[in-house]
Amino acid sequence: MSNGHPFPDLTGAATGVGSLPGTDAREAARTATGALEHLPFLPELPARGPGADMIGRGAGLLVELFAQTEPSGWRFTDHPGRDTRRAHSWLREDLDALEEYTQGYRGALKVQAVGPWTLAATIELKHGEKALADPGACRDIAGSLTEGLRRHLADVRRRIPGAEVVLQLDEPSLPAVLAGAVKTASGFQRLRAVDRQVAEETLRELVRALDAPVIVHSCAPNVPIPLLRRAGVAGISLDFSLLTDRMDDDLGEAVEGGTAILAGVVPATDQAVSDPAGSVQGVRTLWRRLGFAPELLGRRVLVTPACGLAGASPAYARQALSLSARAAQSLVDNPE
Repeated sequence: MSNGHPFPDLTGAATGVGSLPGTDAREAARTATGALEHLPFLPELPARGPGADMIGRGAGLLVELFAQTEPSGWRFTDHPGRDTRRAHSWLREDLDALEEYTQGYRGALKVQAVGPWTLAATIELKHGEKALADPGACRDIAGSLTEGLRRHLADVRRRIPGAEVVLQLDEPSLPAVLAGAVKTASGFQRLRAVDRQVAEETLRELVRALDAPVIVHSCAPNVPIPLLRRAGVAGISLDFSLLTDRMDDDLGEAVEGGTAILAGVVPATDQAVSDPAGSVQGVRTLWRRLGFAPELLGRRVLVTPACGLAGASPAYARQALSLSARAAQSLVDNPE
């Protein structure tokens, strides 16, 4: 079913979702590369402020569309301003740091960017309503983001020539977009649901246009797994605690179709967690329930924290990534 690039063959791999605590790009790059042998990632440091957050970084990647922060949140504007310059500057700083810590690296490397539907559900048009309310604006955002991501991926490859780049699209708002649950700018009403075929086609065009495997991450309930598979994504990243039994069939079909599952099982904020194998017990249980061969588990499922680690202490963030790596290895060593 996939019409995008397949996910790289990574047995026993773990990765981070994207954000880390603190404001030091070099420290973050060291953490994201040091703890994760098979799939290091480009960290995001939202504690630096507007432009370093997920939406600000995403707005900074847009080509010929500009956004700035207003008291109500992010809003499109006619010209690039301070927030756009900040977003570009911080992304360069993060890439410089990652380049420094990946000298000679050969292998898979993950970068994250907010997806088109979450951007449209968050950024307001100049007159004040969310861009999601305007189908033309949604198309413009998707097209602009596609071009921006092309440039971003080319930049990453130029800096880290041995990297096999995987792109993660963050779409926490996608379930709400499909359910008609996104609030209007005033907050008093909800915007009409986006037609599922339109949402799927937008993602499919983006996936097809990029020369990299694309995974979609959403740590919201009701991740639309079949829609994402039809759109051609190579992997789906989700908060494992939010899965329900009625998603079993969708997950099973995804695994059978070759979609990688990135299971968010390690708590994203400081908690006493010491048993890596125990943290993936639910994954093993699900695998048995779906009836798949145990030896496939470590090849088809990657381990991540449940969500971004921006709200954790630096020490716990390092621990959570190391724990994810050990838990992923335990799925290979003890799949049952």
